[in-house]
Amino acid sequence: MGTALILLAAGQGTRMASDRPKVLHKIAGAPLLHHAMASGRALEPERVVVVAGHGAEAVSTAATAIDPNARIVIQDQQLGTGHAVAQAMPALEGFSGDVVVLYGDTPLIRAETLRAMREAREAYDVVVLGFEAADPGRYGRLVTDGDALLRIVEFKDASDEERALTLCNSGIMMASAEHMAMLVGKLSNDNAAGEYYLTDIIALAREAGLSAGVVRCDETETMGVDTRADLAGAEAVFQARARAAALAAGVTLTAPDTVHFAFDTALGRDAIIEQHVVFGPGVTVETGARIRAFSHLEGAHVSRGAIVGPYARLRPGAELAEDVRIGNFVEVKAAEIGAGAKVNHLSYIGDASIGEASNIGAGTVTCNYDGVFKHRTEIGARVFVGSDTMLVAPVSLGDDAMTASGSVITEDVPAGALGIARARQETKPGLAKRLMERLRALKSRKGT
Repeated sequence: MGTALILLAAGQGTRMASDRPKVLHKIAGAPLLHHAMASGRALEPERVVVVAGHGAEAVSTAATAIDPNARIVIQDQQLGTGHAVAQAMPALEGFSGDVVVLYGDTPLIRAETLRAMREAREAYDVVVLGFEAADPGRYGRLVTDGDALLRIVEFKDASDEERALTLCNSGIMMASAEHMAMLVGKLSNDNAAGEYYLTDIIALAREAGLSAGVVRCDETETMGVDTRADLAGAEAVFQARARAAALAAGVTLTAPDTVHFAFDTALGRDAIIEQHVVFGPGVTVETGARIRAFSHLEGAHVSRGAIVGPYARLRPGAELAEDVRIGNFVEVKAAEIGAGAKVNHLSYIGDASIGEASNIGAGTVTCNYDGVFKHRTEIGARVFVGSDTMLVAPVSLGDDAMTASGSVITEDVPAGALGIARARQETKPGLAKRLMERLRALKSRKGT
């Protein structure tokens, strides 16, 4: 039986104090909505429906960026969670599998938790995700008999005995499309807020002779993001999970609490990540590579045996082959660095390719931008680029070529050739001493 996802993402999130839709605020470099959708992918859904409202165009763009097949429906008026699900149901017409309701501002649900809910569906018609709260506060309480759910009681309606319960409602639910449509269709807004509450479907299910059950998860999984403080808290939970997963997978983190992961960081076994390394989105570090302290990587691929840093920056399009060395205060962008090549000091390599075993001297810059267009620099294999060389693109250096230190290279250097492009040095005997004496005398006169 297939699965469909309904993601509720219509809220404005006024407590975020932001013009941006709440679900587009980011943790680990990705919108909250992307995290929620990624969790749901564990169920291999046949359909994904995102309910948008505030900032619908931006939410739609974000949703389709991660899933081009996602269907977007608009909730023009935010009349409660039940109303939001009702807006989504027409997009599931003809679908006969299970429907899972997730929330775009709840980014930390684990894949295994959703799979446990699917397993529980074999025993219950409706499954609700619950959590044991350290401080239940004003959460709705789940009244159960074992794993069977008897009812959901909102805090304001709960008795003292029910308020003493610590099993709370996450709002995440699963049922067949047929039952979900039937139950949502029976919801009423006869309450003080005039809204349609999804939680009311449990009572409606029992009235219809349907069964309901509970799957329990850790409280951190159900953390909703309503404020900037919540956003920071969710980031901390994500980072702790990512670090623990990396360590368990055989990655060495010399100071785990200082390493910052993106949502899609991929690290190979026996990679070594030193302290204060930041991974932006789109980074893969292969087995045995080493990322040294205070380096920042984004949109980059680092192959086996490569060493990056310390204090290096890899920008999108940086492709490092095996055993490459990228040293301190080096920036690489949209460039392929061949096996065994070295760029060790104070250099910028952008829109370029460097062949295997080449050595790029300190202070080298590929001058790739003319103010309007970007241009390529092509460096062959076993090339030696002298320190402080400016390579004015478009330009190429052939295999086994060399440039003299301090050169400004504006023309191609053929294979095996030496390129020299600097003014001839002149030496003026005694001029430095006379000049300094004159300047000191001038300074003394100005002082008096």
